Amino acid sequence: MLLSLTAGGVGLNLTGGNHLIMVDLHWNPALEQQACDRIYRMGQKKEVFIHRLIVKGTVEQRVLELQEKKTALAASILDGTATRKMNKLTTADIRTLFGLDDANSE
Repeated sequence: MLLSLTAGGVGLNLTGGNHLIMVDLHWNPALEQQACDRIYRMGQKKEVFIHRLIVKGTVEQRVLELQEKKTALAASILDGTATRKMNKLTTADIRTLFGLDDANSE
């Protein structure tokens, strides 16, 4: 079955499959997690495998890095160690996303 992240991420139980291949990353890591949870439902009898297709040096890699930052921030908020608020992308985040920061330039 081939589904987009938005179409397959909500309201479905997909326990017939045990491999999920993510080819489009979303800004919100919670939406991706919800899509992954579609195959981790009651009735799933097989081991589940989640695959993400990400090419080094692409926007997708930088989206993944932003997702990791957001996930870490959410965890720090929940455990009370958060030091800054992140409710939107900063200019630095956008520059990093498109490879415009000084650290990635050659």
